[in-house]
Amino acid sequence: MKSTNRLIGVIAGGVVLIGAGVALAQDWPQWRGANRDGKAAGFTAPATWPKELTQKWQVTVGTGDAAPALVGDRLYVFARQGGDEVTTCLSAVDGKEIWQNKFAVETIPGPDASVHSGPRSSPAVADGKVVTLGVWGNLACLDAADGKELWRNDEFPKITPKFHTSASPLVLDGMAIGHLGGPGNGALMAFDLATGKIKWKWTAEGPAYASPVVMTVDGVKQVVTLTEKSVVGVATADGKLLWQIAFVPEGRAYNAATPIVDGQTVIFTGQGRGTKAVKVEKTGDGFKADELWSVKPAVQFCSPVLKDGLLFAISGSGNLFCLDAKTGETGWTDSAKRGSGYGGMVDAGSVVLALDDKSELTAFKPNNKQYEELARIKVAKSPTFAYPVVAGKRLFVKDRDALTMWTIE
Repeated sequence: MKSTNRLIGVIAGGVVLIGAGVALAQDWPQWRGANRDGKAAGFTAPATWPKELTQKWQVTVGTGDAAPALVGDRLYVFARQGGDEVTTCLSAVDGKEIWQNKFAVETIPGPDASVHSGPRSSPAVADGKVVTLGVWGNLACLDAADGKELWRNDEFPKITPKFHTSASPLVLDGMAIGHLGGPGNGALMAFDLATGKIKWKWTAEGPAYASPVVMTVDGVKQVVTLTEKSVVGVATADGKLLWQIAFVPEGRAYNAATPIVDGQTVIFTGQGRGTKAVKVEKTGDGFKADELWSVKPAVQFCSPVLKDGLLFAISGSGNLFCLDAKTGETGWTDSAKRGSGYGGMVDAGSVVLALDDKSELTAFKPNNKQYEELARIKVAKSPTFAYPVVAGKRLFVKDRDALTMWTIE
């Protein structure tokens, strides 16, 4: 289960300036990329796909499902090694270690401990800082240059969702934002990035497993996220609730997929409840979210990707499918089963890439007429639950305990 940080900076000439460092437009500084939408920059699909990719290096980094972050020539990896949650900074060129920060944590109990021992939350890198959220809900901020811990918060000690923390933190406007705690006892919280001081908190509902995203409606910036039983929009300025829609998991379903923002439209999905779209509008002093469409196809763990008005994802039953994002109409559903419904979807220009938990990378054409597969390539020897990082011709894949850099020629 994964889940699941907006890049803050000044864009000039294709370069994003972050604090003391410089990040290229191809960077992947947080969960699902620069804008938390699964879109890769600078990728050109090969005219003919190879049967295998070229491995440049591989490094054992520890267990866990957290995807790495890429900024400039540095990778930031969050994993478990023995009794520690470890943040490691590696050279993206050759995989060599630059620094490492360790924090002792208990092993999580229950059946998920053997496969998904954590961490699952991907680090966020911005303004010269690295923000991590551990499997027990510890939110930490490190110096990106040397790994020194700047601050750490454990607002809800030992209180997490049933299967422990999976939501990825968000860095926005000088704040580190995380949904902490568990059912009936949690809060969406914003901390000053430099000091760790609490800026605001929304305490009505605890987290699920989905990661927050950002949208702006009528000049009002808001955090949009799936909670333990709702979809909400919360003002980034003060944590005020702007709108809310009930979305209660049923049976063995979970609120785990990252919502999709398309202008004023929010698309969200959950097993057993389908995929839905709402339009968020300003109304007087408040906001409202009116349903646009609701359809049956849904995902359990895979966050969809939006490409040219089409939505692509792996369903809870493990099938790739396509929906029209304007109407919800199904374009196609592929009959091939791909793992257990986990998967990372990437908009890579002329193709969509999907990495399933069977460690197969699939490339297909983004259309709504029929499923057109271009390639299916094995990229790891153990299961892959972490989101892939695509940057130019480079593909970074985190499997059970290793990180591998591949090139797609």
